[in-house]
Amino acid sequence: MDKLFFDLRPTHNPHRWYLPVETNISVGAPGAMFMFGGVGLASAVSAMERTCDRPVIWATAQYLSYARPGSIVDLDVWTPVEGKYNTQARVIGHVGDKEILTVNAALGARPSDLSEQWVRMPEAPPPEDCEPAEHWRHVQEGLHSRMEVRRAKGRYGADRVGRPEADGRSMIWVRPREGFPIDTGMLAIMADLVPSGLGAAMGRNAGGNSLDNTLRIRRIVPTEWVLCDISMSGMHGGFAHGSMHLFAQDGELMAIASQSMIARIRDNATDR
Repeated sequence: MDKLFFDLRPTHNPHRWYLPVETNISVGAPGAMFMFGGVGLASAVSAMERTCDRPVIWATAQYLSYARPGSIVDLDVWTPVEGKYNTQARVIGHVGDKEILTVNAALGARPSDLSEQWVRMPEAPPPEDCEPAEHWRHVQEGLHSRMEVRRAKGRYGADRVGRPEADGRSMIWVRPREGFPIDTGMLAIMADLVPSGLGAAMGRNAGGNSLDNTLRIRRIVPTEWVLCDISMSGMHGGFAHGSMHLFAQDGELMAIASQSMIARIRDNATDR
């Protein structure tokens, strides 16, 4: 199995996988870290692709609880429907008897020469011309320290305070520092950066705890950087909603993501 950004491990049962939760896939305030939600979705889709031997078309995660560093997440893959070209699958991720996340997905590919892209990559300076963006917690460990982020539009991290984006839109270039290839799992991790767009839109140290994360794969192509075009749709009653288009450097639309989140305003680095 190819080396992944996270330590997904097989068992003797091809429908069961497990993931040790380490600090390097976790986020959060010091002393209260938890597995990044995008890693939960990424590990689930990677487990499904390997169990079903088919690529993911779409997947949606419902986040139910937290997995802390030092715990083990078991991932059970269910395939209630297996057709000629696609499989309907589900993953239940749990720590012991406690369910952490549920992921529903469809996998497969049909023989077809048709390929279209109606959503175009917006104009953005190349990553080498963009300023590095530092996470607002100034983290030295954890998942965010393993991702390089460059700001193409809007603000990121502490410099967004007092500078709201009136259109609710921000763009960041993202790549893994360790050179992992861009695959479905890596796109799932990047998709969970949608909450960063809330702080940019509001001009505050704001973000969210994801309630869900939906990823739709169009076409994955080789690329070093991914342009994450984030649009916040709105917020009300303590919840916010946003979406993202993920583009390769050559403008290829690789995936579409969306999620809802518990809106959080953070006054200092110890806030959740």
